[in-house]
Amino acid sequence: MEIIVSNAGSKPIYEQIAGQVKSQIMQGALAEGEQLPSIRALANDLRVSVITTKRAYADLEAQGFIVTAPGR
Repeated sequence: MEIIVSNAGSKPIYEQIAGQVKSQIMQGALAEGEQLPSIRALANDLRVSVITTKRAYADLEAQGFIVTAPGR
């Protein structure tokens, strides 16, 4: 899964992450049941705050795009 964020963009970083994950799901690049990186791993890879990735995942879950399982 490739996500590119920009600090210079007009959208907040969590929206950029959520939008790109949504796009990959709708295009079929991410299959149903495929495991996403953990919140901490994604934050580390993107060099952003854990809170930022947590917000992106929470928004995606609220919209029904992903299901999170704590500790997995």
